[in-house]
Amino acid sequence: MGTSTSKAKKRAQIRLMQKVIFALFALCLIMFVVDVVCVIVLIVKNATSSKSTKVPVISSITSVADTSEASTSETTEATTETTLPAATIKELLADNNLSNDYWGPLPDVAEVKTATHHDVRGIYCAAAAKLDANIELAKKTDINAFVIDLKDETNGVLFNSDNEFAKSMKLWSYKRDSDGNETWKDMGNYVQSLYNLENVVQKCHEAGITVIGRIVCFNDLSLAHNHPEMSIKDESGNSMKFKLEKYHQFANPYDSKVWDFLIDLAVEAINKGVDEIQFDYVRFPTISTKSGEKPYFGPEDSTPTRIDAINRFLQTARRRVQDTYGIPLTADVFGIILSSELDGKLIGQGWSTIGLTGVDAVCPMVYPSHYATNTVLNGKNFDKPDLYPYEIMYNALIMGKDEADQSGFAVVRPYVQAFTASYLGEGKYLSYKNNPEPVKAQIKAIQDAGYSEWILWNASADYSGKYN
Repeated sequence: MGTSTSKAKKRAQIRLMQKVIFALFALCLIMFVVDVVCVIVLIVKNATSSKSTKVPVISSITSVADTSEASTSETTEATTETTLPAATIKELLADNNLSNDYWGPLPDVAEVKTATHHDVRGIYCAAAAKLDANIELAKKTDINAFVIDLKDETNGVLFNSDNEFAKSMKLWSYKRDSDGNETWKDMGNYVQSLYNLENVVQKCHEAGITVIGRIVCFNDLSLAHNHPEMSIKDESGNSMKFKLEKYHQFANPYDSKVWDFLIDLAVEAINKGVDEIQFDYVRFPTISTKSGEKPYFGPEDSTPTRIDAINRFLQTARRRVQDTYGIPLTADVFGIILSSELDGKLIGQGWSTIGLTGVDAVCPMVYPSHYATNTVLNGKNFDKPDLYPYEIMYNALIMGKDEADQSGFAVVRPYVQAFTASYLGEGKYLSYKNNPEPVKAQIKAIQDAGYSEWILWNASADYSGKYN
């Protein structure tokens, strides 16, 4: 009987051990299944999160956010689309509180793109004029870029633009006789569509030519006449005409709505394939007006200077064009501002600061014919400046050299006279007809002054016999 009891106990113990082992196995199986389910959930969740989170691309000129903030944000689960902070851009010009109060802060750029600089040896080609002949010239010479008018000062928008504001305007011509009588004439649509921009770009690119789209900015008679509220006015609110600007009205460089229009045209041209945007007439008119009144832009104590206005426009345009699309933005300036600070203040072009706005290049128009009789440059007197193409170009550039050597200053790319200024009178001008020497002399002066880029200017885009 004792033996039977002992066997019964052993069997009971075995059954108990079997139950315990089975329970442990079941528990392990449950835990395994739970783990698998959790892993699957995490994978799905992470995949969803990665699709909804945008990753910024930061260029070398952006500043990276504080690392402590970055590490904190990485631990936060993203359940909705994340809005990333705009890239911070380091401006070369000191922050201007008066400008900030007048126009607001400079625009943010979500993703900054670094523009590729073009080493330009170019010619001005008006509204794609003489395109085939100039392409042949480029093939035979070192010319590698064409400046094509997108909008000029008298003919409105010249390419096939779809800009609604431009299409809403009329083109006007203006004449004034010796008695002061004015004649206005409706010339049709402000958007002329004289050429197809995409086709011109394609033709130039096939020939290896960089296309620079030129936009005349504030000297725009038709814009000011269509929208006098966007023109330069006197203190009484009257739109003004400027005697030394052919009595033209000017668009107001202080008006950010004018800025928007110019920038919108630039962006449209970029989308049609241009490689660079060049702003011309980035200035105020000369001081003389028909009425004798002075332009009024606001109270002196709360209104930025004219130089501030032009610099702010270029900074704004650079952010919205160059930094946003990676397309270089350049600006044409009067050659006189390299040697005369006073003239720079009057037209709003400060040589020491305009090249620090972040634009890719500045293009001083150092035409010998544009200097007055007995001009003094760099301590030298020039009785008839047009007769001295090398000396005028060289000494003007040398006078602006210290400012241009500032860290971060834009590339200096002078315009070169390639036309005969017969209007100066007999004995006061050089003939450029079948005479490439004056152009060569100016280019040598540019090189001797330490620069390598240039653009030839001829209003008719005719360079036959002028460059070889």
